[in-house]
Amino acid sequence: MLALLLIALPINLTIVIVAFLIGKLTRSAAQATTTPKSNSPKRILITGGKMTKALQLARSFHAAGHFVVLIETEKYWLTGHRFSNAVDRFYTVPAPKQDPEAFAQALLDIAQQESIDVIVPVTSPVESYYCSLAKPALSKHCEVFHFDVGITQLLDDKFELSEKARSLNLTAPKTYRITNPQQVIDFDFDSSQYILKSIAYDSVHRLDMTKYPLESKEAMAAHLATLPISEDSPWILQEFITGQEYCTHSTVRDGEVRLHCCAKSSAFQVNYEQVEHPAIQAWVTTFVKALNLSGQISFDFIERSTGEVYAIECNPRTHSAITMFYNHPDVAKAYLGEPLTAQPIQPLPTSKPTYWTYHEAWRLITAGSWSQLQEHLRVILNGKDAILQVSDPLPFLMVHHWQIPLLLINNLRKLKGWIRIDFNIGKLVEPGGD
Repeated sequence: MLALLLIALPINLTIVIVAFLIGKLTRSAAQATTTPKSNSPKRILITGGKMTKALQLARSFHAAGHFVVLIETEKYWLTGHRFSNAVDRFYTVPAPKQDPEAFAQALLDIAQQESIDVIVPVTSPVESYYCSLAKPALSKHCEVFHFDVGITQLLDDKFELSEKARSLNLTAPKTYRITNPQQVIDFDFDSSQYILKSIAYDSVHRLDMTKYPLESKEAMAAHLATLPISEDSPWILQEFITGQEYCTHSTVRDGEVRLHCCAKSSAFQVNYEQVEHPAIQAWVTTFVKALNLSGQISFDFIERSTGEVYAIECNPRTHSAITMFYNHPDVAKAYLGEPLTAQPIQPLPTSKPTYWTYHEAWRLITAGSWSQLQEHLRVILNGKDAILQVSDPLPFLMVHHWQIPLLLINNLRKLKGWIRIDFNIGKLVEPGGD
């Protein structure tokens, strides 16, 4: 993998140099159509600096004239996004899972040192909870645009989410809480199929779509033995609904949706193209209003062939689909509660689908047929790389040829394996990783 990245380096470097020159030549013309600057610029702290969605928000706030401080945990000090011209300051903090108090104190120290007005957490699944824990102390000094602990736990729990949705007369699949594999073996299966999901985020097992019931109890027991189900690590048995999958991101304040996008989804999601879906938007709007939410919320939906939509899980955090707002002038306003020309704002009609070039390049290399090759080329030609921006090209070089190679070298030094590279979230997906 390191050799492949080294081979790609001259190509990437050329792309960045060309983008830089284009940005220089077109800057005067672009200034006439740039995002309007805020009349009251604020100092914004954004966490999750290794992820593309954090970079996108940094660019959106920077374009609106705000001062941007980017944060990451110490493991990811090497993030290529720290080199973005949208980032005014960069800091590292302790990993929250290892030391929650040190994490919260570091955020507080930075917020005070930099006179932060608003903190916008862009979290990994693990960090969402710890940012909620830190919110009360931080809120004494600045606004924290994130859910309280109770709401985060409710939304992150696939079983509780399903129960809450049904209590609001919203559609959700049949869902059962599982704390012992024997519960699955003894389950009275109906005519539906089911799948098992970890309630806590599991970067490895989340792609396991084994359908239950299997052909025998012995087969189920064998598969269940590979899953870490326990009282301390509960799972759900969820009805498997066939249909088209969708993902959403919504930025909400006081129970109102201010920014919303929707895209077709897949298990390993690295492509986003806006889809207008009134039924899904209505579902989200009803849910958000009923709970009077303020923060960032993302859902996974599935739509039956008959048209009903079911929320299969929720993530109380920023979704990578936010990259579809790369050219929208009102993103900062949506987050800060300022007046909008339309509510909710959605990706502009002129915005192209977003993708990550190195993921698409790998798909080109491994394409199994001419039709697959054509499809991957179509994605590249009709879309936009989510990291590359002519006015800010350096992150495209540094993510792919600094951040990821250093992570690979570190794992190689430790003789530690990994499952895949995710350029979108800027990390190596590892067993038991973050």
